[in-house]
Order: sequence, then C-alpha cells, then structure tokens
Amino acid sequence: MIDPHRPRRLALQGLCSLDVQGAAALDLIYQFIDDCDELPEIRKAARLLLREAWDSREECDKLLTRHAKHWNLDRLALVDRNILRLAVTEMLTLKDSPKAAITEALLLAREFSTAESPRFVNGVLDAVAREILKETT
Repeated sequence: MIDPHRPRRLALQGLCSLDVQGAAALDLIYQFIDDCDELPEIRKAARLLLREAWDSREECDKLLTRHAKHWNLDRLALVDRNILRLAVTEMLTLKDSPKAAITEALLLAREFSTAESPRFVNGVLDAVAREILKETT
C-alpha cells in the first residue's frame, strides 16, 4: 500500500504549474512526475490525480466559488486554490471520503502554504463536502 500523501504532493505541484503555464505544459509536468524519485505506483497515481483535477477544475471552481465566501478564486493564493481543487476533485470522484480528502488537503496546506491556510481550506472544504453529501443522499 502506498502512502496516499505522496501522489497528492506531486499532483499539487503539477496543478500549480498548469495553473501558471496552462495546458501546453502538461507533457512537461508528466515528465517531471516520471523523472521524480518515487515508486512507479506513486507516479502513476499522481499522474491520474493531476489529470482528473485539471480536467474537472471548472466544476471544482463553481463549487468553490459558492463556498469561498468573499473570496474571488483568481485572487486566492496559487497553492491554496490548487489544494482546494485537488480535494474537491477527490470528493467528486468519490475516491476518498470527504473527511479523508479534507485531512489530506490540510496536510498539504501545512506543508506548502501559510499558517492561516489550513483554517481557510478546512472551512471551505467542509462546506463543499456538506453540499456534495447532500446531493448524493
């Protein structure tokens, strides 16, 4: 069993790069993932998660816009925006429970963002999770 945090770290790095450089950089980002010093299973999981998050960013952004009250997504910190997208993608694809996706997002926020980010990320994702759970029940 692989550590689920490791593919998320790589996928987050890739999402941040795509957010800045656009889809034209996707092959370079895949190359970055393939060249990193991780197990093949981790690299494969990171590529899949990155692709899913990139492809679903429009749907994720709609959900996030509804719940990131008083925040324009374009004005959010690059890392925070992509941590949120990654977690929402996982919630929407039901690959993880909302609680697990939020926990992982908080770990990423602590690792890659500011001291205030985990609280913000938690609040937004909690609201998104409630909406997703309401729709699926």
